[in-house]
Parts: sequence; C-alpha cells; structure tokens
Amino acid sequence: MKRMVLALFAVALALSGGASAHHSFAMFNQREIMTLEGTVTEFQWTNPHAFIELDVPQQGRVVHWSIELNSPNNLRRQGWRRTSLRPGEEVVLRMNPLRDGRHGGLFLYLTKEDGTELDSGLPRNGSPVNVPNL
Repeated sequence: MKRMVLALFAVALALSGGASAHHSFAMFNQREIMTLEGTVTEFQWTNPHAFIELDVPQQGRVVHWSIELNSPNNLRRQGWRRTSLRPGEEVVLRMNPLRDGRHGGLFLYLTKEDGTELDSGLPRNGSPVNVPNL
C-alpha cells in the first residue's frame, strides 16, 4: 500500500511540473513594440491562451502572424467575448514580437476599423512584464 501511495505521489508530482513553468514571457522581446496592420483570419478563444491569427501585407506579399493573448477567462473579465473579433476584420495591432524572429508575438492592444479598442491589460508604454532589470 505504501508503495502505491508513493507511486501515485510521484506521478502527480511529475505531471504538475509543466504547469508551473507555463507562464514565462521570456520568448517575447518586451523591449520592442511592433505595429501590424492586417486582416483577422481567425480568433481562437482557447485555453490556456487565446490567439489572433492575422494576415499582414509586407513587402508585396501577405505574411501570416500568430499573436498570443491571455486566457479566455481573464479576457472575459476585461470585457472580451468569443465574438470580439471576426475573420475579415481589419485591425491595427500592437504587440511584442517573438525573440526568435518567427511571425508571432505577445498582444498588447488593437484598434478595429470602427475605432473600437481591445486591450490586453499589459502596459501600453512598453514596460516589460516579468523581465529582470538589466
């Protein structure tokens, strides 16, 4: 019986390790803010993070960007809904890009064609979150 309890504890401990490391902002360059103007192709209202998929005209071609947001639970508290963005909407979006140069980033805020703003709750002035002072 004691072995079974220890085995279950070990399994529970092993499975919980990934969750504690999940919320790092290290992959984003929070010292840089980019502005993208493009068309929403999809708004993914998914856990653990929502995503805005965006097609952006750049240098004569269309580049697809994937922008990470907070969880739907937190976004709902900020006034967001599953229907806050629709495919085909034109937006101007501000974000912190990925450090590795891929077309993605951390959402800050956006403005829709009708002037509606959607916000992340993160500082708009580019103040980094969870980044040690260097």
